[in-house]
Amino acid sequence: MSIKETVEKGAKELTLSTIAELLDKKPEKNVEKLFSLARKLARGEEAQTQVENVYGYYKNNPATYEYIQNILKTTDKKCMKKFFVNFLGNATWYGMPKRGRYLEEEDTKVPFVILISPSMRCNLRCTGCYAADYDKKDDLTYEEVDRIVGEARDLGIYYIVVLGGEPFFNEYMLDIYEKYNDILFTPFTNGTLFDEKLADRVKGLGNVFPMFSLEGFEEETDSRRGKGTFAKVMHGMELLKERGVLFGVSSATSKFNVDTVVSDEFIDMLIEKGCKMSWYFMYMPVGDNPDVNSMLTPEQRVDLGRKTRKIRSTKPYFTIDFFNDAPYVGGCIAGKYYCHINSKGDVEPCIFAHFACDNVKDKSLIEVFRGPFFKELRARQPYNENLLLPCMMVDNTEVIREVIEKTKAYATHPGANRMINDEEFMKELDNYAKEFKPYAEKAWKDDFNCTGNYSMSKG
Repeated sequence: MSIKETVEKGAKELTLSTIAELLDKKPEKNVEKLFSLARKLARGEEAQTQVENVYGYYKNNPATYEYIQNILKTTDKKCMKKFFVNFLGNATWYGMPKRGRYLEEEDTKVPFVILISPSMRCNLRCTGCYAADYDKKDDLTYEEVDRIVGEARDLGIYYIVVLGGEPFFNEYMLDIYEKYNDILFTPFTNGTLFDEKLADRVKGLGNVFPMFSLEGFEEETDSRRGKGTFAKVMHGMELLKERGVLFGVSSATSKFNVDTVVSDEFIDMLIEKGCKMSWYFMYMPVGDNPDVNSMLTPEQRVDLGRKTRKIRSTKPYFTIDFFNDAPYVGGCIAGKYYCHINSKGDVEPCIFAHFACDNVKDKSLIEVFRGPFFKELRARQPYNENLLLPCMMVDNTEVIREVIEKTKAYATHPGANRMINDEEFMKELDNYAKEFKPYAEKAWKDDFNCTGNYSMSKG
């Protein structure tokens, strides 16, 4: 370890130790000190600006003030410390220079977060779930996941999202969470397996921030996931709220449920249940039976962005809109700030982009990131000057076809080939992109003044 790295590590440990002490006392009384430490952790002008923006919202926006105070008052101390130390400290501060060295020295982008699907096994059979089409024999072993997570941490990745299948159906992942206690893990769960024992284990770990999948209220959720699912999710939320565990909700938005999942009634219910955030993903036409007609209409897609931004500013709640928040992160983040490792070990740029050039069973993570696929994607980003048109599959449809042709990436799911060689389906996607473009252009001008975070486009 160099002198510079030793100094960095010492400064990190001192700062994080101070944060831990403040969180051990009455954290709601130490917000100013916590923001002061956040300024020390923030690297670069952009990070400093982000800290000041959040601080400004905290001081001047009653909803943000209530939101932050609620988290500090209701969260279990260990869970709180793990979030601050693992996510803000390790992933955001300590991991940044480790990842940055690869970019500076060899033009290789190491992502901020990895999504991994260790298993496609699940106790539900949800309508339209792409995961149900994978062979259950393809599960990654404990040893393989252990190696992948270890390599990720060595590269400076301290945030890992766990998908599936059902993450809690695969019990060895609890041992992974325990072993890598300096990483923050976010399992996206159907929520049906939570009982007292599992809730206690999650609280004891501290570094697990679950996201419950909900399509809306009971009618919307059960119609897709099976009768009784909504009630089980509500029970799981109650168990975690009682224990002070941080958790959120993930909602796939189609034309049929989008109004429900952004309604005041739905958000207020989630806040009452103890939920801290919602992550919105637009329904994508992937899998064996992709349906372009179920996607958000152009009007709905623009409206979703406006409503999620309004929720953030008027309620004690945080939202992320995977598509409509693209202007804040330089467009598409696939293959740049995140990637997905499926249960066969294929490394895909996005959970919805079922193509890969490499497999982690044959290569190390850094070898994959050095490969042509992710570098080609990054070189082309942003795919559109209008960052409300971020996606290579449904907004800039020529990109996915050109990149696959140039890099010779292979399909990781049988349905993926339709995007590049099924003329009828390709025409449907082209028409969707064409129809949405004028709406995106108007919203880009009206809502963002044709300005976005282009500095993040290349990572």
